Amino acid sequence: MPVELKLTDYLEMVRHARATAPIEDCGLLGGRIEDGVKKVEKVFYLTNTDQSEEHFSLDPKEQFAAVKELRAQGLVLLGNWHSHPASPSRPSEEDKRLAFDTQASYFILSLNGGEPVLNSFQVSRDKVVTKEDLRIR
Repeated sequence: MPVELKLTDYLEMVRHARATAPIEDCGLLGGRIEDGVKKVEKVFYLTNTDQSEEHFSLDPKEQFAAVKELRAQGLVLLGNWHSHPASPSRPSEEDKRLAFDTQASYFILSLNGGEPVLNSFQVSRDKVVTKEDLRIR
């Protein structure tokens, strides 16, 4: 299933992740599923309570507030996102291990090297990773 992200949201994710680096940035993705396309309408920026350069944990209170806000706006939780300040845009072993929702989109924004790279993935129950068709518009 294709995933659409607004260019303005992508650019803000990059800006925010660069400001947070070398700590991994993280958050949630809310939106709608219309005509077989996941449309990200809202990107939430949450605190990485691990304050780590190699992994993240979403702040539970912020996570709860974000989901509450999504529901109030008639949106659904589409997935989450985090940055990889010094590694490629692909799920680490820990990312795969912690991916429990097989329907969720897992965005990984790499700041490693020159230009930022954002990819979206789904992770199956047996931890097989599939790259999604991410369209930035």
